[in-house]
Amino acid sequence: MYAPRRTTPRNPAPRKTKGRPVAAATKNPNPVPSVWARQKREPDQPALSRDAIVREAVVMLDADGVEALSMRKLGARLNAGATSLYRHVATKDELMELAVDQVAAEIHVPPADAPDWRAAVTEAACSFRAVALRHPWLSSVLGQAGLAYLGPNLMSFIQRLAALFTAAGFAEPARALEPPLNYVIGVSTTEAAWLTTVARSGETEAGFIARLMPAAQQAAASYGLLAEEYTAGTTDPVELRDAKFMYGLEVVLDGLALRLPDKS
Repeated sequence: MYAPRRTTPRNPAPRKTKGRPVAAATKNPNPVPSVWARQKREPDQPALSRDAIVREAVVMLDADGVEALSMRKLGARLNAGATSLYRHVATKDELMELAVDQVAAEIHVPPADAPDWRAAVTEAACSFRAVALRHPWLSSVLGQAGLAYLGPNLMSFIQRLAALFTAAGFAEPARALEPPLNYVIGVSTTEAAWLTTVARSGETEAGFIARLMPAAQQAAASYGLLAEEYTAGTTDPVELRDAKFMYGLEVVLDGLALRLPDKS
């Protein structure tokens, strides 16, 4: 006897939906635009890893800034074509997310059981500032690097910083950490821009200021308090920037201290 004829093919083709297969039609049409929201691809070249790409990108960013970084130039530095890079990093925006997270690993935060919360937060703030000045592009891109805050190193930093405020007794540690963090980002952005200008001059900071001072004093001559600042005498510029940073940070922490519950 013959078996009855099959009424459907063994491997039916995917049903079309408006000209596309069902599988393609149901695919998420609006993926989250972040490197942290998609699955990491397996490398096609064992020697070319995402970590190696990001490390070299950070070197280029430190040397020449964000504007000079491109996937083509990065590929040339790694002896790989831009197409190979795109298998690991889809866009320059994703690369910036990864670079931000890479350098965030350098920020030191004391343990949550530190005896003095103010000293611990100050230490963390100073570490953040040092990292931001070591990588002068960092602060200016923190608000622009997509969903950089989803990176594991940046999330770990925020978690450890929040732990300091939790241990200190703040009722809302996630909110309490924002004023000092925003202060550090703001100040370091200004400092990094200034130091970049100094570096492009080819002079030391003290030498650049000495050359600039006559014009600055003349411009401020009719502005009382500003004129006093510019004629107050020479000060080591590094010490002056450090002192200004610490003054502002202490003011922020003074305000936060008022939010702590009275333990008396």
